Amino acid sequence: MSLSIGVAILNWNGINWLKAFLGNVVENSKDQATVYVIDNASTDDSVQYIEDTFPQVKVLKNELNSGYTGGYNFGMNLLKEEIVILLNSDVEVTPNWLEPIVHEFTVNSNLDALQPRILNQRSKTQFEYAGAAGGFLDSWGYPFCRGRIFQFLEEDNRQYNDKCSVFWASGACLAVRRSAYAQIGGLDPLFFAHFEEIDLCWRIQRRGGEILYCPDSTVYHVGGGTLSNLNPKKTFYNFRNNLFVLFKNLPRKRLLIAIFLRLVLDGLAGALFLFQGKPKHTLAVLRAHISFYRHFNQLLERRRQLKYLPTPWPLKGVYKKSLVLDFFIRGKKKFEDLDQSKFV
Repeated sequence: MSLSIGVAILNWNGINWLKAFLGNVVENSKDQATVYVIDNASTDDSVQYIEDTFPQVKVLKNELNSGYTGGYNFGMNLLKEEIVILLNSDVEVTPNWLEPIVHEFTVNSNLDALQPRILNQRSKTQFEYAGAAGGFLDSWGYPFCRGRIFQFLEEDNRQYNDKCSVFWASGACLAVRRSAYAQIGGLDPLFFAHFEEIDLCWRIQRRGGEILYCPDSTVYHVGGGTLSNLNPKKTFYNFRNNLFVLFKNLPRKRLLIAIFLRLVLDGLAGALFLFQGKPKHTLAVLRAHISFYRHFNQLLERRRQLKYLPTPWPLKGVYKKSLVLDFFIRGKKKFEDLDQSKFV
Protein backbone atom coordinates (compact mmCIF):
# COMPACT_ATOMS: atom_id res chain seq x y z
CA MET A 1 0.00 0.00 0.00
CA SER A 2 1.42 3.40 -0.97
CA LEU A 3 2.05 6.04 1.69
CA SER A 4 -0.04 9.20 1.79
CA ILE A 5 2.08 12.35 1.31
CA GLY A 6 1.51 15.96 2.35
CA VAL A 7 3.68 18.93 1.35
CA ALA A 8 3.36 21.69 3.95
CA ILE A 9 4.66 25.17 3.14
CA LEU A 10 4.82 27.69 5.98
CA ASN A 11 4.03 31.27 5.01
CA TRP A 12 4.19 34.63 6.72
CA ASN A 13 3.78 37.67 4.46
CA GLY A 14 5.56 35.73 1.74
CA ILE A 15 3.41 36.45 -1.28
CA ASN A 16 6.48 37.08 -3.46
CA TRP A 17 7.91 33.66 -2.60
CA LEU A 18 4.54 32.05 -3.27
CA LYS A 19 4.34 33.73 -6.66
CA ALA A 20 7.85 32.53 -7.45
CA PHE A 21 7.66 28.91 -6.31
CA LEU A 22 4.20 27.65 -5.32
CA GLY A 23 3.24 26.87 -8.91
CA ASN A 24 6.42 24.85 -9.29
CA VAL A 25 5.62 22.80 -6.17
CA VAL A 26 2.02 22.20 -7.26
CA GLU A 27 3.04 21.14 -10.76
CA ASN A 28 5.69 18.70 -9.56
CA SER A 29 3.56 17.23 -6.76
CA LYS A 30 0.23 16.67 -8.51
CA ASP A 31 -1.27 13.18 -8.27
CA GLN A 32 1.37 12.33 -5.65
CA ALA A 33 0.83 14.63 -2.69
CA THR A 34 -1.61 17.10 -1.17
CA VAL A 35 -0.11 20.58 -0.99
CA TYR A 36 -0.87 22.74 2.04
CA VAL A 37 0.09 26.28 2.94
CA ILE A 38 0.17 26.98 6.67
CA ASP A 39 -0.34 30.71 7.01
CA ASN A 40 1.07 32.41 10.11
CA ALA A 41 -1.43 35.29 10.28
CA SER A 42 -0.08 37.08 7.22
CA THR A 43 -1.10 40.71 6.73
CA ASP A 44 -0.28 40.79 3.01
CA ASP A 45 -2.43 39.25 0.27
CA SER A 46 -0.88 35.78 0.54
CA VAL A 47 -4.04 33.87 1.42
CA GLN A 48 -6.15 35.63 -1.20
CA TYR A 49 -3.50 34.95 -3.83
CA ILE A 50 -3.44 31.23 -3.03
CA GLU A 51 -7.22 30.90 -3.00
CA ASP A 52 -7.55 32.76 -6.31
CA THR A 53 -4.64 31.12 -8.14
CA PHE A 54 -4.30 27.63 -6.67
CA PRO A 55 -7.71 26.40 -5.46
CA GLN A 56 -6.28 22.87 -5.18
CA VAL A 57 -3.92 24.05 -2.41
CA LYS A 58 -5.37 23.73 1.08
CA VAL A 59 -4.76 26.77 3.29
CA LEU A 60 -4.50 26.27 7.06
CA LYS A 61 -4.93 29.63 8.80
CA ASN A 62 -3.08 30.20 12.06
CA GLU A 63 -4.44 33.07 14.14
CA LEU A 64 -0.99 34.36 15.08
CA ASN A 65 2.58 34.35 13.84
CA SER A 66 4.01 31.57 15.97
CA GLY A 67 7.24 31.22 14.03
CA TYR A 68 8.58 28.18 12.21
CA THR A 69 8.07 25.90 15.19
CA GLY A 70 4.61 27.00 16.28
CA GLY A 71 3.36 27.32 12.73
CA TYR A 72 4.34 23.80 11.77
CA ASN A 73 3.05 22.35 15.04
CA PHE A 74 -0.28 24.04 14.33
CA GLY A 75 -0.39 22.58 10.84
CA MET A 76 0.82 19.10 11.76
CA ASN A 77 -2.00 18.79 14.29
CA LEU A 78 -4.45 19.14 11.41
CA LEU A 79 -2.79 16.95 8.78
CA LYS A 80 -3.56 13.26 8.34
CA GLU A 81 -0.93 12.16 5.80
CA GLU A 82 1.58 9.52 6.90
CA ILE A 83 4.59 11.42 5.51
CA VAL A 84 4.72 15.22 5.62
CA ILE A 85 7.36 17.30 3.86
CA LEU A 86 8.00 20.60 5.63
CA LEU A 87 9.05 22.84 2.76
CA ASN A 88 10.28 26.42 2.89
CA SER A 89 8.40 28.84 0.67
CA ASP A 90 11.66 29.83 -1.08
CA VAL A 91 12.35 26.33 -2.44
CA GLU A 92 12.15 25.23 -6.07
CA VAL A 93 11.53 21.51 -6.47
CA THR A 94 12.37 19.34 -9.47
CA PRO A 95 10.39 16.84 -11.56
CA ASN A 96 10.08 13.47 -9.80
CA TRP A 97 11.45 14.90 -6.54
CA LEU A 98 8.90 12.97 -4.50
CA GLU A 99 9.46 9.41 -5.80
CA PRO A 100 12.83 8.78 -4.10
CA ILE A 101 11.52 10.22 -0.84
CA VAL A 102 8.43 8.01 -0.86
CA HIS A 103 10.55 5.00 -1.79
CA GLU A 104 12.89 5.42 1.18
CA PHE A 105 10.05 5.69 3.68
CA THR A 106 8.32 2.70 2.09
CA VAL A 107 11.28 0.30 2.27
CA ASN A 108 12.62 1.43 5.66
CA SER A 109 10.12 1.33 8.51
CA ASN A 110 12.75 2.72 10.92
CA LEU A 111 13.24 5.85 8.82
CA ASP A 112 11.64 8.86 10.54
CA ALA A 113 13.16 11.88 8.76
CA LEU A 114 14.89 12.60 5.46
CA GLN A 115 16.26 15.43 3.39
CA PRO A 116 17.07 15.60 -0.34
CA ARG A 117 20.11 17.17 -1.97
CA ILE A 118 19.73 20.91 -1.37
CA LEU A 119 21.42 23.20 -3.89
CA ASN A 120 21.59 26.98 -4.17
CA GLN A 121 18.70 28.30 -6.23
CA ARG A 122 20.77 31.28 -7.36
CA SER A 123 23.81 29.18 -8.26
CA LYS A 124 22.53 25.72 -9.07
CA THR A 125 25.87 23.93 -9.15
CA GLN A 126 26.62 24.93 -5.57
CA PHE A 127 25.38 23.39 -2.33
CA GLU A 128 23.11 25.56 -0.23
CA TYR A 129 23.95 26.58 3.32
CA ALA A 130 20.85 25.16 5.00
CA GLY A 131 21.33 21.42 4.64
CA ALA A 132 23.52 20.84 1.56
CA ALA A 133 24.06 17.05 1.44
CA GLY A 134 22.98 16.21 4.98
CA GLY A 135 23.66 17.55 8.46
CA PHE A 136 26.22 16.50 11.06
CA LEU A 137 27.37 17.65 14.50
CA ASP A 138 30.90 17.85 15.88
CA SER A 139 31.92 16.73 19.36
CA TRP A 140 31.08 20.15 20.84
CA GLY A 141 27.77 20.65 19.12
CA TYR A 142 28.71 22.69 16.04
CA PRO A 143 26.45 21.80 13.10
CA PHE A 144 27.81 21.37 9.58
CA CYS A 145 26.97 19.55 6.36
CA ARG A 146 28.47 17.50 3.63
CA GLY A 147 29.07 20.34 1.19
CA ARG A 148 29.08 23.17 3.76
CA ILE A 149 31.32 23.83 6.76
CA PHE A 150 30.68 27.15 8.53
CA GLN A 151 30.42 29.66 5.65
CA PHE A 152 32.41 27.60 3.10
CA LEU A 153 30.20 26.13 0.38
CA GLU A 154 31.31 23.43 -2.05
CA GLU A 155 30.37 23.00 -5.68
CA ASP A 156 28.20 19.96 -6.33
CA ASN A 157 30.40 17.71 -8.44
CA ARG A 158 28.36 14.62 -7.48
CA GLN A 159 30.88 13.88 -4.74
CA TYR A 160 27.99 13.23 -2.34
CA ASN A 161 25.91 10.92 -4.49
CA ASP A 162 25.73 8.21 -1.84
CA LYS A 163 22.72 7.75 0.40
CA CYS A 164 23.76 7.92 4.06
CA SER A 165 22.52 8.31 7.60
CA VAL A 166 23.01 11.80 9.02
CA PHE A 167 22.56 13.51 12.38
CA TRP A 168 20.03 16.07 11.17
CA ALA A 169 17.93 16.86 8.12
CA SER A 170 17.42 20.44 7.00
CA GLY A 171 14.24 22.29 7.86
CA ALA A 172 14.33 23.83 4.37
CA CYS A 173 13.00 20.51 3.05
CA LEU A 174 12.33 18.07 5.86
CA ALA A 175 10.36 14.92 5.15
CA VAL A 176 9.14 13.40 8.40
CA ARG A 177 6.97 10.48 9.44
CA ARG A 178 4.01 12.16 11.09
CA SER A 179 3.62 9.49 13.78
CA ALA A 180 7.24 9.99 14.91
CA TYR A 181 6.79 13.76 14.88
CA ALA A 182 3.78 13.43 17.18
CA GLN A 183 5.36 10.87 19.51
CA ILE A 184 8.32 13.12 20.35
CA GLY A 185 6.21 16.24 20.75
CA GLY A 186 6.92 17.98 17.44
CA LEU A 187 9.07 21.08 17.10
CA ASP A 188 9.91 22.94 20.29
CA PRO A 189 8.22 26.40 20.25
CA LEU A 190 10.89 27.72 22.60
CA PHE A 191 13.23 27.89 19.59
CA PHE A 192 10.82 29.96 17.43
CA ALA A 193 13.19 29.61 14.44
CA HIS A 194 16.65 28.15 13.68
CA PHE A 195 18.10 24.91 15.10
CA GLU A 196 14.60 23.56 15.70
CA GLU A 197 15.10 20.81 13.11
CA ILE A 198 18.37 19.74 14.77
CA ASP A 199 16.58 19.46 18.09
CA LEU A 200 13.78 17.48 16.44
CA CYS A 201 16.20 15.10 14.71
CA TRP A 202 18.22 14.65 17.90
CA ARG A 203 15.07 13.55 19.73
CA ILE A 204 14.15 11.27 16.83
CA GLN A 205 17.54 9.57 17.11
CA ARG A 206 17.23 9.31 20.88
CA ARG A 207 13.95 7.51 20.27
CA GLY A 208 15.74 5.07 17.93
CA GLY A 209 14.66 6.51 14.58
CA GLU A 210 16.90 7.01 11.56
CA ILE A 211 17.66 10.25 9.68
CA LEU A 212 18.66 9.95 6.03
CA TYR A 213 20.18 12.00 3.21
CA CYS A 214 18.61 11.06 -0.14
CA PRO A 215 20.72 12.26 -3.11
CA ASP A 216 18.24 10.98 -5.71
CA SER A 217 15.90 13.85 -4.89
CA THR A 218 17.04 17.43 -5.53
CA VAL A 219 15.62 20.82 -4.58
CA TYR A 220 16.93 24.37 -4.91
CA HIS A 221 16.78 26.71 -1.92
CA VAL A 222 17.12 30.49 -2.15
CA GLY A 223 18.03 30.79 1.54
CA GLY A 224 17.53 33.81 3.76
CA GLY A 225 13.91 34.07 2.69
CA THR A 226 12.95 35.01 6.25
CA LEU A 227 16.26 36.18 7.73
CA SER A 228 19.48 36.65 5.78
CA ASN A 229 22.90 35.71 7.14
CA LEU A 230 23.65 39.44 7.41
CA ASN A 231 20.82 39.99 9.86
CA PRO A 232 21.93 40.20 13.54
CA LYS A 233 18.61 38.62 14.51
CA LYS A 234 19.69 35.44 12.73
CA THR A 235 23.00 35.55 14.63
CA PHE A 236 21.03 35.83 17.85
CA TYR A 237 18.84 32.80 17.10
CA ASN A 238 21.76 30.70 15.85
CA PHE A 239 23.91 31.25 18.94
CA ARG A 240 21.08 31.06 21.47
CA ASN A 241 19.33 28.05 19.97
CA ASN A 242 22.57 26.11 19.60
CA LEU A 243 22.91 26.38 23.38
CA PHE A 244 19.26 25.41 23.78
CA VAL A 245 19.63 22.20 21.77
CA LEU A 246 22.77 21.14 23.63
CA PHE A 247 21.28 21.80 27.05
CA LYS A 248 18.15 19.83 26.23
CA ASN A 249 19.76 16.76 24.72
CA LEU A 250 23.34 16.14 25.83
CA PRO A 251 23.91 13.45 28.46
CA ARG A 252 24.63 14.86 31.90
CA LYS A 253 28.26 13.69 32.01
CA ARG A 254 29.04 15.78 28.92
CA LEU A 255 26.69 18.71 29.44
CA LEU A 256 28.63 21.05 31.74
CA ILE A 257 31.94 20.95 29.91
CA ALA A 258 30.22 21.31 26.52
CA ILE A 259 28.16 24.32 27.59
CA PHE A 260 31.15 25.97 29.28
CA LEU A 261 33.34 25.50 26.21
CA ARG A 262 30.63 26.81 23.89
CA LEU A 263 30.15 29.93 26.02
CA VAL A 264 33.89 30.61 25.79
CA LEU A 265 34.00 30.02 22.04
CA ASP A 266 30.89 32.14 21.53
CA GLY A 267 32.64 34.94 23.38
CA LEU A 268 35.58 34.66 21.00
CA ALA A 269 33.16 34.73 18.06
CA GLY A 270 31.62 37.91 19.45
CA ALA A 271 35.07 39.48 19.70
CA LEU A 272 35.76 38.46 16.09
CA PHE A 273 32.55 40.13 14.95
CA LEU A 274 33.69 43.32 16.68
CA PHE A 275 37.11 43.11 15.01
CA GLN A 276 35.35 42.69 11.65
CA GLY A 277 33.36 45.86 12.22
CA LYS A 278 30.08 44.08 13.00
CA PRO A 279 29.15 45.42 16.46
CA LYS A 280 25.46 44.53 16.01
CA HIS A 281 26.42 40.86 15.64
CA THR A 282 28.61 41.09 18.75
CA LEU A 283 25.61 42.46 20.61
CA ALA A 284 23.49 39.64 19.18
CA VAL A 285 25.87 37.05 20.67
CA LEU A 286 25.67 38.80 24.05
CA ARG A 287 21.88 38.91 23.86
CA ALA A 288 21.85 35.22 22.93
CA HIS A 289 23.73 34.34 26.12
CA ILE A 290 21.47 36.51 28.27
CA SER A 291 18.42 34.86 26.72
CA PHE A 292 19.92 31.42 27.37
CA TYR A 293 20.27 32.24 31.09
CA ARG A 294 16.75 33.68 31.21
CA HIS A 295 15.33 30.47 29.78
CA PHE A 296 17.35 28.22 32.09
CA ASN A 297 14.36 27.02 34.13
CA GLN A 298 12.32 26.28 31.01
CA LEU A 299 15.22 24.35 29.49
CA LEU A 300 15.68 22.42 32.72
CA GLU A 301 12.02 21.46 32.64
CA ARG A 302 12.38 20.29 29.05
CA ARG A 303 15.32 18.07 30.07
CA ARG A 304 13.12 16.56 32.74
CA GLN A 305 10.29 16.00 30.26
CA LEU A 306 12.69 14.15 27.94
CA LYS A 307 13.87 11.71 30.60
CA TYR A 308 11.80 9.01 28.91
CA LEU A 309 14.25 9.16 25.99
CA PRO A 310 17.71 7.59 26.35
CA THR A 311 20.71 9.94 26.04
CA PRO A 312 23.37 7.95 24.16
CA TRP A 313 26.44 9.81 22.92
CA PRO A 314 27.78 9.97 20.32
CA LEU A 315 24.88 9.35 17.97
CA LYS A 316 24.93 8.60 14.25
CA GLY A 317 26.32 11.57 12.35
CA VAL A 318 28.60 12.90 15.11
CA TYR A 319 32.16 13.90 14.24
CA LYS A 320 34.28 13.01 17.25
CA LYS A 321 36.68 15.93 16.85
CA SER A 322 36.52 19.73 17.05
CA LEU A 323 35.30 21.33 13.84
CA VAL A 324 36.55 24.72 15.05
CA LEU A 325 40.12 23.45 15.29
CA ASP A 326 39.93 21.58 11.98
CA PHE A 327 38.47 24.51 10.06
CA PHE A 328 40.17 27.58 11.56
CA ILE A 329 43.50 26.12 12.68
CA ARG A 330 44.13 23.12 10.41
CA GLY A 331 42.53 24.70 7.34
CA LYS A 332 40.14 21.83 6.56
CA LYS A 333 37.42 23.54 4.54
CA LYS A 334 35.67 20.58 2.87
CA PHE A 335 33.87 17.61 4.34
CA GLU A 336 36.23 15.26 2.55
CA ASP A 337 39.19 16.93 4.33
CA LEU A 338 37.91 15.80 7.73
CA ASP A 339 39.12 12.59 9.34
CA GLN A 340 36.50 10.16 8.08
CA SER A 341 37.46 7.57 10.70
CA LYS A 342 36.14 9.92 13.40
CA PHE A 343 32.53 9.84 12.20
CA VAL A 344 30.03 7.67 14.02
